[in-house]
Parts: sequence; structure tokens; C-alpha cells
Amino acid sequence: MSGPGDPPQGTLILLRHGQSEANAAGVLGGWADFRLSPHGEAQAAGAARLIAGAGLLPDEVHTSLLHRSIRTAQIVTDRLDRSWTPVRRTWRLNERQYGALTGRSRRRMRQEAGAERYERRRRSLHAVPPPLSDDRPALLRADPRYAALPGESIPPVESFAALLARVTPYWSDVLAPSLGRGATLLVAAHGNSLRALVTLLDRLDEPAVRALDIPTAEPLVHHLGPGLRPLVPGGSYLAPDRARAATAAVAAEGHA
Repeated sequence: MSGPGDPPQGTLILLRHGQSEANAAGVLGGWADFRLSPHGEAQAAGAARLIAGAGLLPDEVHTSLLHRSIRTAQIVTDRLDRSWTPVRRTWRLNERQYGALTGRSRRRMRQEAGAERYERRRRSLHAVPPPLSDDRPALLRADPRYAALPGESIPPVESFAALLARVTPYWSDVLAPSLGRGATLLVAAHGNSLRALVTLLDRLDEPAVRALDIPTAEPLVHHLGPGLRPLVPGGSYLAPDRARAATAAVAAEGHA
């Protein structure tokens, strides 16, 4: 419990986008701009119902620069009748840059690489896939979304540790100050950028990072106390039984 002299508690709603076309096809999405599938659109509407039912009305919305993140947030705020809520979009919340593995089948990668190497690439802190071919970073730099970024900010590939380093300044400079003022924030982003935020919130070690999976369109709520520490470590899913089953499905991706 916080005392009368403690700062107000903020609330952070983490929401992975609804099922994307990449999720539906069983391929790695990365920075490729896949859209939501019809099922993903319905999932986002379901997430909005859960958020409304919990009485959580966001004061701010934060998304990546990728369509599946932006569209998920739009559906949620429309369903909450909060389409006027201030929105910030940032490349720092983009999905992990999977390099040459972008668009590759998870199942085929596991067959080719073997189970151990596949899981290490997918979930360890420091494993790095092969980078994008030489022309692909130039295409990203030409994209108007990224035109203002220094060239070195557009990674040809990322480990999870590199993604964590990318997300950390957005947490410390943007999200944490708003939460410290007691705001309720909705972050609609991606499996790995949300894993990075949970890693920061809960100060996870590498084994815990490897075990962490975030399912699509299942709102994960962190009520924060003094020092912006979660009152419940790991946060709470608004539909815990469904989220538990969906998390197990994420962990099994590529195995079937």
C-alpha cells in the first residue's frame, strides 16, 4: 500500500495487436507492415470490451509506426468512445527487427535450424539472426515514417537485448513520467516490444525473459505503486484463463 506522501499510482495497459496477416500465416512479421486479419480486428474489439468492463479509460495511447499496432489502438479507442485520446507513435515500439528472417515461416525455420537454435534465436537476450540484405535498410530509410531518423537508428537486425536498449529511452523519457503523474496509458504494440517493457517493469533476468510470451489482443494491466513498481509482479490479464491458453499457443509457435 502507498502512503499519503507517495506519488499517485499510474496504470499501464499493455496490448499486443490483434492477429496480423503474419500471425495467421505463421511467419515472422518484424518491421514488415502486415495488417490485421479479420480475426485480428475482432480480437481488438474484444480487447476493448474487456478494457471497458474493467473501467480503464486511457489518458494517453502509445503505438508503434506499424499498421497492425495503429489499427488495434484505433479499434480500441473507437469502441471506448475515446477516439479523441492523445496518441503518440514511435519507431521505438516497433516489433523486433528480424533481419533476413522477416517473412519466413516459423515452422520451416525450426525444421531447418533445429529446436534449440530456433528457441535461442527467438527468445534469448543476445542471439542475432542474419541481417537484412544490403538494399533493405535503404528502403526503410526512404520510408517517410523513418525519414527523420539517423541512418544508424534503423537496424538491419536486432537481438532482444538491442530491442530492449531501443525501448528503454521511451520508457524512461515518455511513459514513466506520465505514469508517475497517475495517468492511465494504453500501449498497443508488439510481442517483443511489450516483452521489453515487462522486462523493465519487473526487472527480469535472462531465464525469465526467455520464458516470457505475450499473446495477441489480451490486455495485460499493471497497476503501479511507488517507484513505478508493479503492485502485482507480472501484471494481471483481464481474461486470465483465455490469456493463459493464448500464451501457451504463442510458446508453441513453429512447433506444429
